Amino acid sequence: MVTSSQAIVTSQTPPSPSKPANHPCTHCKWLPRLTASTPSNTPQQERDTPMSTMTSKRKLSLDDILDHRAYERVREERRNEVIEVKRRRRLHLGTVVTVAFENRKTMLNQIQEMLRVERTVTDEGVMEELRAYNPMIPEPGQLCATLFIELTSEDQMREWLPKLVGIEKSLVIVLADGSKIRCVVDEQHAEGLTRETVTAAVHYVRFDFTPAQVETFAKGGVQLRCDLSNYLEAIELPDFTVTELLTDLRDDA
Repeated sequence: MVTSSQAIVTSQTPPSPSKPANHPCTHCKWLPRLTASTPSNTPQQERDTPMSTMTSKRKLSLDDILDHRAYERVREERRNEVIEVKRRRRLHLGTVVTVAFENRKTMLNQIQEMLRVERTVTDEGVMEELRAYNPMIPEPGQLCATLFIELTSEDQMREWLPKLVGIEKSLVIVLADGSKIRCVVDEQHAEGLTRETVTAAVHYVRFDFTPAQVETFAKGGVQLRCDLSNYLEAIELPDFTVTELLTDLRDDA
């Protein structure tokens, strides 16, 4: 569970999903550990059915994970590549919120870094990380994101964290035709991060699209909005971000 004293501190490097900020990594922002629970599906409706099935080949397996020595040989190259991927997927929403859209590459980097820091060597330990982070890899018709509340002082934490209770349910993607896709939060995960009077500095959310919504998204003119009464903000997605996120939304086949 994250308390107000664990708010993210801003830096020049892109946000990176990982562990709490007291870990010795100068290149990443460490996040709270995800629990190994799979997000529940939204209600199915005959003509408005989300595309995601949670069964695609995008998920990571033991075969995708390098041992420590092999990872050290490619770590710098991979990190530089992931930093660029994250740049295209990161949006600053207002003054204190950043939304980073995740994919297979960012989650593979996340898992390898976790295993490196913890010196995990057993298959069981690797599988624990895979179970925790695979749900953050979007299926076709999905976007998955990490929401950061970026604060730099105790005064800011005292001011903002009580104001932003419920923000994890307040993100909405608005398409050019006016249709809206509201984010979904795994209930078990949300219970561990938010209390009635204060929110956490990090949340994990997803957006479920229908096939028609994916094609509308591809035309551009997409906004990300927060409709929390204490934090009404909106940003239009750059064309390069729309193009990048379409690789998540469209089927691999």
